[in-house]
Amino acid sequence: MRVAVSGSIAFDYLMQFPGLFREHILTDRLDTISVSFLVDSLKKERGGCAANIAYSLALLGEKPLLVGAAGRDFTEYGLALEQAGVDISGVKRVEEEYTSSFFANTDRKGGQICSFYTGAMRFAREISIRDLPGGPIDLAVVSPNDPEAMLKHAAECKEAGIPVLFDPGQQIVRLEGKDLLRAAAGVKILIVNEYEREMLMKKTGLGQSGFSGLAEVLIVTLGEKGSEIKTRGQVYSIPVAPPKRIADPTGVGDAFRAGLIKGMSRGLSWETAGRMGSLAATVVLETEGPQSHSYTLDQFVDRYEAAFGKSREMDQFRSGKNACSLEGGGKSF
Repeated sequence: MRVAVSGSIAFDYLMQFPGLFREHILTDRLDTISVSFLVDSLKKERGGCAANIAYSLALLGEKPLLVGAAGRDFTEYGLALEQAGVDISGVKRVEEEYTSSFFANTDRKGGQICSFYTGAMRFAREISIRDLPGGPIDLAVVSPNDPEAMLKHAAECKEAGIPVLFDPGQQIVRLEGKDLLRAAAGVKILIVNEYEREMLMKKTGLGQSGFSGLAEVLIVTLGEKGSEIKTRGQVYSIPVAPPKRIADPTGVGDAFRAGLIKGMSRGLSWETAGRMGSLAATVVLETEGPQSHSYTLDQFVDRYEAAFGKSREMDQFRSGKNACSLEGGGKSF
């Protein structure tokens, strides 16, 4: 399955706060909030939603096409992605700008306060899905990016009949309700976390039933409670894969999407594809930075079986066979 992943490419500046944010925020004084957190560490990592998804997809044996804009400081980053197996021919280079930057401060319970500097990302709106190199696209991921680029790419994919996984994420804050509704309506998969679901419902004015009917498949990630996959006929509750340790939550959701897509590409059931997403997310949770992890397919399957038990589907996955007779994302493409 040829997957195009549209979204942000960034450098992540990751900070650790040893306390809890909630203990220092006065909820009755939010209109005059002014608070500073002294952090214990700072690390610079390769990141960005689309690049993170593409990196984990490459680890899982895919060759995703990365679609986004990067700046004059992208050369070394781009080489690392290519070495991992990512096709970067869909990346627009903007020499007069720096690559976007993501600043994440994480407390000891995994709570995060984040900011994002757009940099070269604002030029992503100049990229057209119609002009991408290579052959036909089987699935397009439209993840957080320049807002105009997200709307443009979602619309172009729908016009071209390309199935879309729409992941509005943190850009729900920047996009208007009517634009979110137009982009999400009729996509193959809509994926959000719990908080984003509430924000999206509020901004679009949709009730629970209307929201659930936007996409063929609605996926809500629930943190330590796992995730929920809702198709037109059934709801699947997906458990988490137990972590060996908790290091950094940055990029966990992106890895979930990669594991899910890999399962879909092989025609696996939603239960198995969802569990693959959970495991891919857990591996990132155990490492510092969204692209610091590495594994072979056999190592991934071994860890899957340790977490969820053996199954016929994973035996087929290990052997390289597709499970086309099984109900799942891949079959419907």
